[in-house]
Amino acid sequence: MNKFSLNNQTILITGASSGIGRACAIEASSIGAHCILVGRNEIALKETASLCSGIIDILVCDLRNPEEIKKIVSKINKVDGVVHCAGITYPRPVKFLKIEHIKEIFDINYNAPVLLTAELLQTNKANEGASFVFISSISSQHPYFGGSTYVSSKAALEAFSRALAIEIAPKKMRSNVLMPAMVYTKMLEETKEATGEDRFNEYEKLHPLGFGEPKDVADAACFFLSKDTKWITGSELKMDGGLLLNGKVK
Repeated sequence: MNKFSLNNQTILITGASSGIGRACAIEASSIGAHCILVGRNEIALKETASLCSGIIDILVCDLRNPEEIKKIVSKINKVDGVVHCAGITYPRPVKFLKIEHIKEIFDINYNAPVLLTAELLQTNKANEGASFVFISSISSQHPYFGGSTYVSSKAALEAFSRALAIEIAPKKMRSNVLMPAMVYTKMLEETKEATGEDRFNEYEKLHPLGFGEPKDVADAACFFLSKDTKWITGSELKMDGGLLLNGKVK
């Protein structure tokens, strides 16, 4: 029997069409959660739903649009937890950055989870004791070449989570962050293309336990969603396969 149960809990998951978001939906539903899947690609969301257990709802939404965020929240009854997985990365050296590049990254990586959380709280759609889980990245502490906007957006998200934890504590709500290193997702493939195969292979060697799987992050998310972590808030969990044991990332 699984120690961490989500029976009778409704969990909202963004970026559920693939990668870590899809894995979170699969794992959360497997331990009893009613999952609400959010993403832009309806076909991909339906594919995720087909891999899940129990009751699954799908809400198609472009999280870059504040009005669409309000619309999907209006369709939700109440939630007991939220996992913010939606995110993008487009590596660019700082000297090539333009305002549209910064906006592109921050709109989905920072603005979207912040505005969605705000809307859920404003409309009282989060139950007492609800758990908010934000997916950040170990790169917020160990940046990489070309990753200035991505790294900055994730660092901002971590700071937001800590501030949120203070504000929602009176209602026994919690806010925590997961900070994975490299995980086998589409984003990992994009990183490989951007850095080159030789540099990518050298980076993989810095992880004593290798790169992670989406399920590794999903299991940790379910841990933070469960009532067993009702006394943990404002924390960041590093998940790096031993990367930090090797000191500064090259």
